[in-house]
Amino acid sequence: MIRRRTALILSAAGLLAAAPLLTACGSAPHPGAAAVVGGERITVSELQREVEDVRRAQRESPQAQQLLAGSSRLGQDTLVRLIQYRIIERAGADNGVGVTRRELQERRTQVERMLGGSGAVEGRFLAANIAPRQIDQELEAGLVRAKLEQKLGPARTTQALVRTSDAMHVDINPRYGAWDPERGTAKAASEPWLRRADVPPAGRPA
Repeated sequence: MIRRRTALILSAAGLLAAAPLLTACGSAPHPGAAAVVGGERITVSELQREVEDVRRAQRESPQAQQLLAGSSRLGQDTLVRLIQYRIIERAGADNGVGVTRRELQERRTQVERMLGGSGAVEGRFLAANIAPRQIDQELEAGLVRAKLEQKLGPARTTQALVRTSDAMHVDINPRYGAWDPERGTAKAASEPWLRRADVPPAGRPA
């Protein structure tokens, strides 16, 4: 489920804009790939688009200086998030868990009510390096995680995610670190499984 962050991920300038594209991902060559998950590539260009969405929203924010000054790991953190989404989706499908459009809309409404409106929600997620158009994907992943925990329990859910990560053979471009399936993140990162945006968990009051 979406858990409260004890500290928002805030760090400085983008890794992607200045660095050259690498043609290797982990131990196998995957031209243009930031990572390969379950045999499917997350391309460097896709990752760059996600990062630029965040950067654009940060630049337009009244807190632009603070946000831009605090996201040096934005490329890696964004890639980790994209990998986690795919693992959660597969784990949910393997365990008969999914999210309907109506459930997602209801969750978005719930979060907006708890945080004081859509603007407050966008600001909170942006502080966690998630752009406005990326919020629904984040909420959907949180809902799938919540449903898995309701069905399996927290410990078995974590085990299921680790097994799914292993089965999907996550292969990450060494530019972004090395994938750690036990923690659900790149080894150079500090965030364990699903310590995502600072909003109340699905199904719990604020």
